[in-house]
Amino acid sequence: MKAYKFRVVIDIEEDVFRDIVILENQNFEQLHHSIIHAFGFEGDQMASFYMSDEQWEKGEEIGLMDMSFGEESGPLSMKEVQIGSKIENQHQKILYVYDFLRMWIFYLELIDVFEENSDDAYPHVSLNFGESPEESSKDIPDLLDGMTTSSSIEDELNDVFDEFSDDEFGDFENIDDYDL
Repeated sequence: MKAYKFRVVIDIEEDVFRDIVILENQNFEQLHHSIIHAFGFEGDQMASFYMSDEQWEKGEEIGLMDMSFGEESGPLSMKEVQIGSKIENQHQKILYVYDFLRMWIFYLELIDVFEENSDDAYPHVSLNFGESPEESSKDIPDLLDGMTTSSSIEDELNDVFDEFSDDEFGDFENIDDYDL
């Protein structure tokens, strides 16, 4: 059976990567757990793989869980897709996104294909390079940054209404004053 060696590079300033070896009949969920374990992350966040081209453009999504609703089909599920079924070339590239708030991005590139060694357990890490960042070290972006809060909206409205005094509309008759 074929074994695939992927170089998994985390998108941070320092050079940090892991080489992970996995069998062609193992699934993307097993690869997901191997990556999380190799980088020392908790594994309690959503994640997706994206099959990529030579320019690392996102292609077909393979999600951590089935996200389809009713008859509408969602992305493929990691548990259902074997690694070997998605390998199209000798240097296959895959994007892996973990934690959609912190957006940890990993670049996977197939660097070797060989026959499995029956003495080895799969998947496994064959090379560690660099120190993994703490999972919580990446800030969650302030999604409300630049948005007006409700108290400032109220202040703005009060300012607008205060610009117009009753003196300017003194002769104006209110429609409520009439019996209709």
